[in-house]
Amino acid sequence: MSDSINRVVLAFSGGLDTSVILKWLQQTYGCEVVTFTADLGQGEELEPARRKAELMGVKPDHIFIDDLREEFVRDYVFPMMRANALYEGLYLLGTSIARPLIAKRQIEIARAVNADAVSHGATGKGNDQVRFELGYYALAPDIKVIAPWREWDLTSRTRLIAFAEEHQIPIAKDKRGESPFSTDANMLHTSSEGKVLEDPWEEVPDYVYSRTVHPEDAPDQPEVITIDFERGDGVAINGEGMSPATLLETLNDYGRRHGIGRLDLVENRFVGMKSRGMYETPGGTIYHLAHRGIEQLTLDRGAAHLKDELAPRYAELVYNGFWFSPEREMLQAAIDHSQSKVTGTVRLKLYKGGVYVTGRKSPHSLYSEKVVTFEDDAGAYDQRDAAGFIKLNALRLRLLGRRDGAS
Repeated sequence: MSDSINRVVLAFSGGLDTSVILKWLQQTYGCEVVTFTADLGQGEELEPARRKAELMGVKPDHIFIDDLREEFVRDYVFPMMRANALYEGLYLLGTSIARPLIAKRQIEIARAVNADAVSHGATGKGNDQVRFELGYYALAPDIKVIAPWREWDLTSRTRLIAFAEEHQIPIAKDKRGESPFSTDANMLHTSSEGKVLEDPWEEVPDYVYSRTVHPEDAPDQPEVITIDFERGDGVAINGEGMSPATLLETLNDYGRRHGIGRLDLVENRFVGMKSRGMYETPGGTIYHLAHRGIEQLTLDRGAAHLKDELAPRYAELVYNGFWFSPEREMLQAAIDHSQSKVTGTVRLKLYKGGVYVTGRKSPHSLYSEKVVTFEDDAGAYDQRDAAGFIKLNALRLRLLGRRDGAS
């Protein structure tokens, strides 16, 4: 093994799993390890990851800690939100959408340091191994990929801890023993899976939630906000212009205090099994509903309904790891074209876990009060036209009815 791998770029969090992987790579492959830690707004101090890597023999100039928050929201979250993508009708894809960016940056670093391999800490049971590796291969077709969880015999947390202690790898105190559940976080969401969540009949314990107050404990008074959109992307809250990452963070704050964005989901993993997870997507939930609100005014029916047909396919591509596929890019081009007039303001009421669109306005609105009014429309719409419209649409139904003997 060691003959073929000289330098590997590891997606490194500094936690137990990736710290063990770092040492395991050094031992198993006899290779130099370069670490990459992405700041995607997960809310954790990242300097400990740098110190951990240095302690384990990684050269300072081979430790990469990159702030990718703006790129994450601008180039990944917002394009996905333009599609109104929901996996299986509910999941806002918070973990899925982060993986292609991490994979892209890993490949960029691998090229910069002349590495011949990349590695990740995803297990062999989940979706992330697929997402990372499809990204790697799309961007660097000949890269070597090392997936330790598919190779080693460290098949339990007890064995990981024993390995760490044997090799003097520091372990955070809360990682000793069995963790009650596993989490993944970034600016868009936090996901929790495993252990106390594995029985889908048992309610999610309160202590699992980390980003939202319980809706029952949220303020008793609703809060009203506005979001401004330009060409399908959010640009301001309450009239104050913001960068993509700042806008999402601000919505996260609103969502947190109002208990918005909790989802208990049993989903179908790409690898074939069902899993139960708990997702908190406070700002993303608000944003998603606001975006749909402005599209209600500005999208033609045909475009809107076609988008609704494309959205599940788009969501499945993101979930399954095909961000860099031609079909996702084709869908993105169509979706982005549809957003050219999706500009305006949406007003929302936030209250005890709920998000309610209470108003929307746009300079490109297709809504005509003159046409739709129940009062005198002064000839804007001739109701007599409906008779021929109905008869033509009914023609095939009438022919079927006569043939089949309808009474």
